[in-house]
Amino acid sequence: MIDAFGFRSISDASGGEETDGEVNDCCCKNLDWVCMVVWRLRKRAKVGPRDGSIQCVIKRDNISHFPVFLASASVLEKSTASGSAFFIFGDSSVDPGNNNYINTIPENQANYKPYGHNGFFHRPTGRFSDGRVIVDFIAEYAKLPLIPPFLEPSADYTNGANFASGGAGVLPETNQGVVIDLPTQLKNFEVVQKSLIEKLGEAEAEKVLYKKGGRKFGFLSLSPLGCLPALRALNPKASEEGGCFEAASELALAHNNALKSVLTSLEQIFKGFKFCYSNFYNWLDERINHPSKYGFKEGINACCGYGPYGGIFTCGGTKEVKEYELCENAEDYVWWDSFHPTEKIHEQFAKALWNGEPEPEPFSVGPYNLQRLFFDKEKLTIADIVDDDPQPHHFLL
Repeated sequence: MIDAFGFRSISDASGGEETDGEVNDCCCKNLDWVCMVVWRLRKRAKVGPRDGSIQCVIKRDNISHFPVFLASASVLEKSTASGSAFFIFGDSSVDPGNNNYINTIPENQANYKPYGHNGFFHRPTGRFSDGRVIVDFIAEYAKLPLIPPFLEPSADYTNGANFASGGAGVLPETNQGVVIDLPTQLKNFEVVQKSLIEKLGEAEAEKVLYKKGGRKFGFLSLSPLGCLPALRALNPKASEEGGCFEAASELALAHNNALKSVLTSLEQIFKGFKFCYSNFYNWLDERINHPSKYGFKEGINACCGYGPYGGIFTCGGTKEVKEYELCENAEDYVWWDSFHPTEKIHEQFAKALWNGEPEPEPFSVGPYNLQRLFFDKEKLTIADIVDDDPQPHHFLL
């Protein structure tokens, strides 16, 4: 069933290139996207004159353009001596407007009204939201400016870059030709790396790009996929299942269980591996079913859309079906359009990931929250110093 949604073995996904033993050991069929990210970063990142390790925050998100709801959205963070640089990979859940600059289809763009409806940006930016998305809030908490789209003309990459593309997936075959797939996003990261070296000089660029010893990841589990307005609208058993497409939600739960096993394996494979894991499934399910507890009035229907639950993806009237309805106040809603949540959900979840504070529902962030991954300063041990050598068996993660 996973294969039907675009997953394949890591060797196939990488175009026949061989992976090294460590990545093969960590891979399982249901979680090739994790191995793909780790493997690609190791192959593509360039190690400087001394060993350095990228601090990674990989956000796995399901809130993406259907049917690519298993496409990963990834976030890569690297601390520097003076602050942090924030590099983001993913799909529509974190795209800040890269798809404004490519030839694509209306379903993969959000640079038209009513996107950006709350006025924070004064105009539609290409974010699939009524305002900001989760990485905008994380950047704010990390004391960084908004991270620019990679394709934005004259973008300043000193504080990072956002490579995400609405509709993108881990594999090039996902919406091929009309999105920026993950392998291409990682190639674009190399372009930024070279740009920073040219602008800042090699030594200063390395400060922006690397911090010795950090191997830090954040993983976001899948939400109840079947409760997206688009999938509610497609559910042939809506009257029996209360609206949610349970088969899709069960797939998400199976994925989440497998993810926990992979994280345990990665702890054994990579020295110093630290991660933030969050139960996004329970977190969002609680807000869908009990919206009033969290400041919402509507947890089922989309603010912008058409048909049952607002689940027909017509927001903005740029697609084949032109009709769409728009709610009066998006802050009352969990869902902005048929697939994507409102800014208010993005902000609440960003705070939960950042602070890692206990929630009233069964939701956890741990063993580290994002704040600790960004800002914790760690003491070097003798073992760290001994291990700090330029031998080729050291990899950037």
